[in-house]
Amino acid sequence: MESTYQIPTWIVTYVALFFLAWSALSYAQDAQSGAGTLKKVADIPMPGPAVRFDYQSLDPLGSRLYIAHMNADQLVVFDTSKRQVVNLDGFKRVHGVFAAPEIHRLFASVTGSHQVTAVDTQTLKIVATAGPISYPDGLAYAPKQKKVFVSDEHGRVDAVIDATSNTLTAKIPLGGGAGNTVYDPGSEHILVAVHGVNLLVAIDPATNKIIGQYPLPGIENPHGIALDVADRIAFVAGEENHSLAMVDLNTMKVISTYQVGDDPDVLAFDPGLKRLYVSAESGTVTIFQSGNGKLVLLGSFNMPHAHTVAVDPQTHLVYFPLENIDGHPLLRIMKPVDQK
Repeated sequence: MESTYQIPTWIVTYVALFFLAWSALSYAQDAQSGAGTLKKVADIPMPGPAVRFDYQSLDPLGSRLYIAHMNADQLVVFDTSKRQVVNLDGFKRVHGVFAAPEIHRLFASVTGSHQVTAVDTQTLKIVATAGPISYPDGLAYAPKQKKVFVSDEHGRVDAVIDATSNTLTAKIPLGGGAGNTVYDPGSEHILVAVHGVNLLVAIDPATNKIIGQYPLPGIENPHGIALDVADRIAFVAGEENHSLAMVDLNTMKVISTYQVGDDPDVLAFDPGLKRLYVSAESGTVTIFQSGNGKLVLLGSFNMPHAHTVAVDPQTHLVYFPLENIDGHPLLRIMKPVDQK
């Protein structure tokens, strides 16, 4: 009669715990290795108190980066060539900013005043306000129709502003909370991430009508969006389950999903390098290389309050406004280590 030897339970448990610990350590080391994908270029002191920043908008042709210094009620104008700062006051709890250089306008969602403010980018003077909007957040501009689309997160609509008359003309019900709103030049549609129902919604800016509602399986509370216009890809972050979806803009179906830092907020895509930056409220920055219909993780690292990011497609410089470094706000400028 053949006998069989059974491995003691304590040995099985020990081995399992060993491999679990080894995997966790390996993941932590891989994550921290992401710091090696970017190197610091400069830290620029920022005006105002050490409080929260929010969205950014880059005008590379005008060499300006516009930054919402939300809890300081300020809008910061940063000259990316001279690395000089101009500070504009009076923007109560400003969340979103979006530059439309073709019409010399900057639009800011001033949540504390429940309105969107239009600024002349040549004079840096306020020229108009439009509202009321319950909780204006992300912004997008449809150039052909000269309309601004505004995420009303609490109002569960996308608000529409005529950029010529500076008037609120429509509110489009979304069926859930409005995450980020972006304009897709390829389809000439507005795309909105919708909380709760976990959808990516497409709007025709000519009619202000929803023309498609697309499920985002694996994504909970979609919020941040970035586009790879050339390859027809949307990247959508789920703030509830630290996830990221890669969406085919031709079929509007999710290709794949990935894990990122807790509570991802702002995404930025460098079209030249095909590099995606995902910033999270947890301070985790995750960096992916995009290509052949998939993302490859380059790494991730932690940086305090780095929940908002912008990238210059010409210089490949990456911008992180950080609210509190040694008691002061600053703008950290970084660049990929593989770039001169």
